[in-house]
Amino acid sequence: MKRESYAPHAVLTLPTFHRCELWRLVLGLVLATVIMFGLTRGIIALISGIVGPDRFPAVLSMITSGQDPWGLLAQLSLMGGMGVGAIVVAETLHGRTAGSLFGPARLFWPQFLRVAAVLVALNVVIALLPPWPLQMASEPGLPPGQWLALLPLTIGALLVQTASEEVLFRGYFQSTLAARVKWPAAWLTLPSLAFGLGHYAPDVWGSNAVPIALWAVAFGLAAADLTARSGSLGPAIAFHLVNNFVAIGVMSLQGDLSGLALTNLPYGPEDEAALAAILPVDLATLFVSWLAARLALRV
Repeated sequence: MKRESYAPHAVLTLPTFHRCELWRLVLGLVLATVIMFGLTRGIIALISGIVGPDRFPAVLSMITSGQDPWGLLAQLSLMGGMGVGAIVVAETLHGRTAGSLFGPARLFWPQFLRVAAVLVALNVVIALLPPWPLQMASEPGLPPGQWLALLPLTIGALLVQTASEEVLFRGYFQSTLAARVKWPAAWLTLPSLAFGLGHYAPDVWGSNAVPIALWAVAFGLAAADLTARSGSLGPAIAFHLVNNFVAIGVMSLQGDLSGLALTNLPYGPEDEAALAAILPVDLATLFVSWLAARLALRV
């Protein structure tokens, strides 16, 4: 891996170069987590006051399960607290502006649009390919008319969720660590491991919890690489957005987080064998998507 390939990353690391002590980073990650949970709890408490104690348990269940369209929209939007937390600690502990976490607009928007366009085209091609052995008949999700009506809200909520995660893990964690530690393997890997740890949920995934967490680590490494090569969060957010739109808005597992999908797979997380069988396909798709995003950045 040539360091020259990551020269554009300096655009994101320079704004924090003089206030990049490791203690600031550790404190910042802790405070960002506290802010995220504090904002989430505050909004949940506000919702409780609006709907009243009788309706609140049902509304809270709707949000946490994500099986209802409006509940899932709320759940995704609440992830914005993660981005707010990262922005607050970057400004207060490191003297960085919010914009410096995303990269210059002259880089961000062209890169975001190019990568998004290429990945949308790639997923359309994949959908049109002849079926492979692991592919199974899908089941209907939202009615097409309702799905189309909610599509702008779905994309908006997913953009909040994915941008917030990228701002914390790549915009803040990765760039701050890279300003302090010059070894790419460290600032590529540590935020990606933290990202994977955040996806470790044995109560949801059962025996697939570790493979799914490792998949998330691989996803984090791909997003980290795109960020370092581009000098902005544009490619990583587009990469994340298209991936999550396909998994949440187009074809989801049955059960939790299925409320916005046009179609559903014929099984949920409880079918551990079926889920394990599809993970290699997801990993291959991730790899091809990363290569396509790399190609888009060279155009």
